[in-house]
Amino acid sequence: MVKFILKRLFYGILVMLGVIVINFILFNILPGDPARMMLGQRADIASVEAINKDLGRDRPKMIQFLNYLNDLSPLSFHNAINPSSYWYLDPLKYTNATQLVQFSKSAVLVVKEPYLRRSYQSKKPVDEILIEGFINTSVLALVSMAFAMILGIVIGIICAVYKNSWIDRVSVVFSVLGMSLPSFFAAILFAWLFAFVLADYTGLNMAGSLFSVDDMGRGEYLDLKNLILPALTLGIRPLGIVVELTRNSMLEVLSQDYIRTAKAKGLSPRRILIRHALKNAMNPVITSMSGWLASLLAGAVFIEYIFDWKGIGLVIVNALEKYDFPVLMGAVLFISVILVVINIFVDIIYGWLDPRVRVQ
Repeated sequence: MVKFILKRLFYGILVMLGVIVINFILFNILPGDPARMMLGQRADIASVEAINKDLGRDRPKMIQFLNYLNDLSPLSFHNAINPSSYWYLDPLKYTNATQLVQFSKSAVLVVKEPYLRRSYQSKKPVDEILIEGFINTSVLALVSMAFAMILGIVIGIICAVYKNSWIDRVSVVFSVLGMSLPSFFAAILFAWLFAFVLADYTGLNMAGSLFSVDDMGRGEYLDLKNLILPALTLGIRPLGIVVELTRNSMLEVLSQDYIRTAKAKGLSPRRILIRHALKNAMNPVITSMSGWLASLLAGAVFIEYIFDWKGIGLVIVNALEKYDFPVLMGAVLFISVILVVINIFVDIIYGWLDPRVRVQ
């Protein structure tokens, strides 16, 4: 099992190295000058050169890439004489780093947290911007996934037990409809129906985030009703997938010989379903849901934009509108880490449930 985990971790590191290289190429080597994008019609040669020098974009591409790796790496080289030099752009984080080796008067090797640089627009550290958005996105994603998993597994089991009944047929129709419905269309439809047409009965808002500002000037407060529509909309597609996967997997497991043996021994139907069938039927459900959870945590862009939910998706949209490249680069890396970590975690769970996976 240890060898299996180490192998998955090694593959995850390789994936992240590839993402870092592609991320740098997309935002630094391909055509486009963020300085001119930031200045717009006010752009002149002196202003563009000053901004590019401040951003470190006046140096050769290879030096820029090495500086980028140095910023991201937990082990990195710093300029001890001038902490604000391009070796490490944040002097405050430099003072919190742990020095390991001093190679010369200026060059030192330190241990630090990865640095995603600062926003071109707000000048805030990118990691702070992403963490603020990730908290809201994680709440939305986890609630949506819990709704899809719990309800989907229950409906899938009922459909398998009562195969070809009216409950089964209706559930299959709605699950296919849920999988086929585009997320942006579902968001607009739900917002219009429940927060506009039926607003007097539901009391829901068409837009809003996890925290709302009090009209009496008493600051922010937790507003959980704003979570209902985004979570419901975001959970429709995974709900349909869970229903179909659970139903099909349960039907396959219930036809196995050991299930017939358990029935012949006189075990109760409830015990057969829960202790013998459900565990073996969960492997494809868990595998599929890992990808959905990772994508939901990475940011449901359309859902967050339509409902004005202040998460990773809305951060990405705002950064695209303002050509804020550090935020976009940080968001890509942040999302990639989430995807890799969740996939590794699910691989480990899958290997624990099915030992045959470990030998592959």
